[in-house]
Amino acid sequence: MTGWSGLLARWPRSGRRWSLAPGARTVAPRPAPAAVVYRWDLDKTYLKSDFESLRKMMRVPFERAEDKIDEPGVVALIRALKTSARQEQRAAFVYFISASPPQIGRAIREKLALDGIEYDGIVFKDQLQHLVRGRFRFLREQVGFKLAELLKARIAAPPGAVEFLFGDDWESDPIIYSLYADVIAGRLEHDALADILVRLRIDPARLVEIKALSHRIAPADAVRRIFINLERRTPPDRFRSFGARLVPTFNYFQTALVLHEEGVVPLTAVVEVGRSLLERSAYSRERLRNSLDDLARRAYLAPNVAVSLRRDLEDAGLLPSTGTLGAWPRQLWRRWRRRRTRPLVRPPITTAAIEYPRLIDVWEASGSRLGGETS
Repeated sequence: MTGWSGLLARWPRSGRRWSLAPGARTVAPRPAPAAVVYRWDLDKTYLKSDFESLRKMMRVPFERAEDKIDEPGVVALIRALKTSARQEQRAAFVYFISASPPQIGRAIREKLALDGIEYDGIVFKDQLQHLVRGRFRFLREQVGFKLAELLKARIAAPPGAVEFLFGDDWESDPIIYSLYADVIAGRLEHDALADILVRLRIDPARLVEIKALSHRIAPADAVRRIFINLERRTPPDRFRSFGARLVPTFNYFQTALVLHEEGVVPLTAVVEVGRSLLERSAYSRERLRNSLDDLARRAYLAPNVAVSLRRDLEDAGLLPSTGTLGAWPRQLWRRWRRRRTRPLVRPPITTAAIEYPRLIDVWEASGSRLGGETS
């Protein structure tokens, strides 16, 4: 065997690379990417829900699946999370948590099926036990219920899983998710956690349960981002005390942009979410551009990333063009720049210690309902 045939036999290819060892046929397989878990609040995050009075809460169980309305852009985003994970051969899990009663479970599952949403679990709050015992002040208490369910879910999660959390600004999600992230990271001592939960006036039985669960957690800084849908249009500056890990967003286009920078959804997913806002919510392309610029101003997108995204989304026809080049020169420029782009290195998010007692005082002084209501 001579020439190239002999060389190929002696120095075989392994994948796309030449092996340095004569006769080698394989290379060590790449480690599987870490599993990713997406935990979604259901009410006012996925669905437009209205239960601000007892009368409205009692009406919810009688709603049909077709009566329920999803938040604009959220369906396209969740579909993209699952699709992208499959393409990357990464295990991905979508879970929902709701403070609504389990009696609405059938309608919720039918709604998710109508939307074509693949999910891996859903949990509801059993309100009946509070009604039977006359404990009406715990009907709207969410901190204890959600924190306990999140801790249970973490214990059952794949080892090393990275998490992204999604909630809203209506009541307690910012503090619930932040507490959860700090507990599983080992940044919050058990006694300090108990003191915080007492201040929040949660159900005493829940407090005991949460303390027991927190002792079973293997510490891991697993929560990468917390997204808060500004359903009430709370000024974003009010969330600065929660740190850079928490991202307040005015729409799911902004959420998709940050997730794209995090590397969990491709640009096509950002485009799909943006188009759903254009088609369903009377958004304009100028308003989408303003949404991107808003994230950059608030430093949730790096400046170079924002510039790159703006150009890519202009090329996709999602944002109004601001360039002076024609269409064909712009495409040549984009292709050249992509070839020169280095792999994105995502630095760790700096997480300053949250002063929970002070934060609770500030939020309750503003009229926000964080924990259980006073007796």
